[in-house]
Amino acid sequence: MAHDHDHNHAGKNLKLAFFLNVSFTIFEIIGGFYVNSVAIISDAIHDLGDSLSLGTSWYLQNKSNQANDAKFSFGYKRFSLLGALINSLVLIAGSVFVVIEAVKRLISPEAADAQGMVIFAIVGVAVNGFAAYKLSGGKSMNEKVISLHLLEDVLGWIAVLVVAIILLFTDLYFLDPALSLLITAYILWGVIKRLKETLFIFLQGVPKDIDLEEVEKSLLAVENISSLHHTHVWSQEGDSHVFTTHIKLKNIRSFEELLRVKSDVKNRLKKYHFDHYTIETELDSETCELEKETAEAVSEN
Repeated sequence: MAHDHDHNHAGKNLKLAFFLNVSFTIFEIIGGFYVNSVAIISDAIHDLGDSLSLGTSWYLQNKSNQANDAKFSFGYKRFSLLGALINSLVLIAGSVFVVIEAVKRLISPEAADAQGMVIFAIVGVAVNGFAAYKLSGGKSMNEKVISLHLLEDVLGWIAVLVVAIILLFTDLYFLDPALSLLITAYILWGVIKRLKETLFIFLQGVPKDIDLEEVEKSLLAVENISSLHHTHVWSQEGDSHVFTTHIKLKNIRSFEELLRVKSDVKNRLKKYHFDHYTIETELDSETCELEKETAEAVSEN
């Protein structure tokens, strides 16, 4: 039930961030032309891309809450991860666009209505700051990437505000693109880190919060367990983890002993809060077909 609450909460936050971003983008486009600010119009184009990303993330987050079916036996939680991947790529593309525009403005600085920029910057910080705050505590990789999206906008508007205030008193127009480059470099560092984490989960790497050796040692400490093989841990979307293993038993004399071992194993696994786990038990007289096939494949190579 806690997971359901978290995912529903994530969907509501993404919905709120989407409508805030769309509304502000329209406001930004109209205002950009009104104050004749190329910087604000460029940011509006960037925010339009953000809005599309937020809409995609909102849809995929809701999709991820669907129960398992015949097509996706584990459910749709990894759709949220797909949203994180898409938004990471969009954010990188947007950052490249910002860098290109910033370099152009460094070469040919342009004047703008500083007073209008101050007003829009204050509104921009407030709107994007509120949306970023609502998503800042998100657990899914999707929410974390979107939060980074919004953080970029907040920092960008703070830069616009600082530059606008300076431009009220000076003609140092190069400050705007210079600050944009610094902020974009910071955001790119963060989003590339998030992209690496997202790809790591996609490639079914062992979750960072799970010590696989510790799990194996805990299970091997159970009486009547001889060894483990084909032990795997991966994450569906960064929050819900899956565990599977084959357990080789020893000295099992009755069905009751087998049930006791399985019960002990399950109790030990509760510590790790796996969303799903599968345990295959094998008596000491059995030969695991998967282990046999693996050994044959290794010998052939």
